[in-house]
Amino acid sequence: MLLAQERDEIVATGRRLAETGLVAGTSGNVSVRAGDLVAVTPGGMMLDRMEPADCPVVSLSGCVVEGERAPSSETPMHLALYETTPAAAVVHTHSTYGAVVATTMTELPPIHYNTLLLGGVVKVAEYATYGTPELAENVRAAMAGGRRAALMANHGGVAIGRDLAEAFENARLLEWLCGVYVRAKAIGEPRVLTEDELAKVVERGLAPPGPW
Repeated sequence: MLLAQERDEIVATGRRLAETGLVAGTSGNVSVRAGDLVAVTPGGMMLDRMEPADCPVVSLSGCVVEGERAPSSETPMHLALYETTPAAAVVHTHSTYGAVVATTMTELPPIHYNTLLLGGVVKVAEYATYGTPELAENVRAAMAGGRRAALMANHGGVAIGRDLAEAFENARLLEWLCGVYVRAKAIGEPRVLTEDELAKVVERGLAPPGPW
């Protein structure tokens, strides 16, 4: 079986995503790149019920190389990110707070210095129907500039990493930051860190892990 280890990792990550509430039902998808091949979650299947053989393998052009199930409808978005970033893994979530922010804002400001771990201000990609080339292009634009995560208007979130563990943690951090913002907004106006304050954090060594 092609990409056996990567498929195992996708299955384990799918269960973690469901357990942590980052996805619900058949929403969300995960992929891992290995060379010119990508293992991805199948479409229309709950992520906590997958087995490795359920995860198809596709080429970088989107052609199915191995697997009985159809790849996720969001595969074009994953492939667009592999084309334009050094990522080796992509995690797409339908998390609660991420969806709230993605439905009401155009970007998530840096209210906490850990935003730097995602590359700074988190952009909200313009809305487009799921699974379309337009959505893939919008997400690619929102991730430009070395960002590790983005939100998708009226949809969810996406995070990338050098491996699947890192992409998962970036997705978790994105949801945490969105949750902090939403809760803070319920009390008052959240204070946004200034560029100078963020620069001082970088001086102390906090920055996205490299090399990227």
